[in-house]
Amino acid sequence: MNLSNWRTYFVTQASLSDDRTTLDIVRAAVDGGVDAVQLREKETSARSRYELGLELRELTAEAGVDLLVNDRVDIARAIDADGVHVGQSDLSVGVARDLLGSDAIVGCSASTVAEAREADADGADYLGVGAVYGTSSKDIDADKDGVGPERIAEIADAVSIPIVGIGGITADNARPVVEAGAAGVAVISAITAAPDPAAATESLTAAVETPKAIDTGGQGE
Repeated sequence: MNLSNWRTYFVTQASLSDDRTTLDIVRAAVDGGVDAVQLREKETSARSRYELGLELRELTAEAGVDLLVNDRVDIARAIDADGVHVGQSDLSVGVARDLLGSDAIVGCSASTVAEAREADADGADYLGVGAVYGTSSKDIDADKDGVGPERIAEIADAVSIPIVGIGGITADNARPVVEAGAAGVAVISAITAAPDPAAATESLTAAVETPKAIDTGGQGE
């Protein structure tokens, strides 16, 4: 489990996908080379998320893509996901770890250095940091919206675990996020709302890989 190799991390949200299903979008993202998928779909019932999760588990397992579930540890266990992602108001990292076991991936959202240090100390495997450029996908406090690559750099200096930047990220603005210290980028609309989700995933991955290649002397990860 080397999460520092994550480049493009896709978070699902069916409400942005027009007439396409979440399964269709994820299949395209997998074809485009996505590294991790998070089942979010907070607007749907637990049963719907579970049933969708079973389909996503089959797809991602075959492709070797990590599958995580937003918030719901019970659904993550029920579909045998690779792990869970919790926010500041969800179950704690420690509780999620106790319920899922030592082999599970447990990620945590953080917008400040203090939140990041706490999650790191509690045993999180990675951090989702943002909203980097602002977000319309969920309601968050104004002081945590549009924190910029500068906050990525501050948190990268403060913790020992990989960071994934999230919030308003596109192929055009992903590079500064990685240059600031993020392992990769997490997106919702940049893939879900794209006319060609596979191509959008490829573009995001290329944007992330460029500064990584420069940092390693052109040898890549």
